Amino acid sequence: MPIHDWTRVDAGTFHHFHLSWTCALSDVLNTGGLPPDYYALMEQSGDDPFATDIEEEQYSRKADRISIRHRLGRVIAVIEIVSPGNKSSRDALRAFVEKATDLLREGVHLLIIDLFPPTRRDPQGIHKAIWDELKDEPFELPADKPLTLAACSAGVVKTAYVQPVAVGDLLPEMPLFLEPEAHVPAPLEATYQTAWNSCPAVLKELLTP
Repeated sequence: MPIHDWTRVDAGTFHHFHLSWTCALSDVLNTGGLPPDYYALMEQSGDDPFATDIEEEQYSRKADRISIRHRLGRVIAVIEIVSPGNKSSRDALRAFVEKATDLLREGVHLLIIDLFPPTRRDPQGIHKAIWDELKDEPFELPADKPLTLAACSAGVVKTAYVQPVAVGDLLPEMPLFLEPEAHVPAPLEATYQTAWNSCPAVLKELLTP
C-alpha cells in the first residue's frame, strides 16, 4: 500500500487513522512480533495544562504511542507516529523533541514515523530536530524523499538508522531496538495496510488520487 498524502485531510481524520494504525502495529507485536519477555502497550501521551487550543495540537495530545516493555514493566522502546500537531508550532515541536531526547538519554530506544513533510520549524524533518540535541552530525533529506522513518538505538553511543520516504512509496520494515545491538522488525507496511482497510470509504476517497 503506497504512502498516502496525509496533508490532504484535517488533523481529526489523520487522528482516526493514527489510532487504527497504532492498534494494528501493537496487535502484531503482541502476537509473535516480540520475544516472549516483551510486550507492547498503547499509551496516551497525556494532556499539557499549558497547551494551546489549536485543533491540530489537541489531536496530537490525544494520540497514542506504543511502549515496548519488559515483563517486569521497564520501558525498553517507544514507537511514535508523528501527528501534524507535533509540528504545528514552535512549542509543540519543542515539546516533542524534548520528550524524544529525554527518552534516548534515559536509554529508551525510539522508532519515529513521520509521514508529514518538513515545516519551517523542522526544515530537514523531525528526526534532524531531535538528533541535533544529541549530536552534531550533518543530515539533509533528499528533495524527492521528504518523509522520515528513524530507528534510534539508545546505547552508550546513540545511533540512528534513517530511511527517507515519499508519498507513493511502500513502507519498509524498520528495526525496533530492544537492546543497543539487537532489534526486531517493525512491520510498518503490513500494519499500515490493515489500518487502511478499516478506514471509512469517505476517508479513502479523500486520499485516493
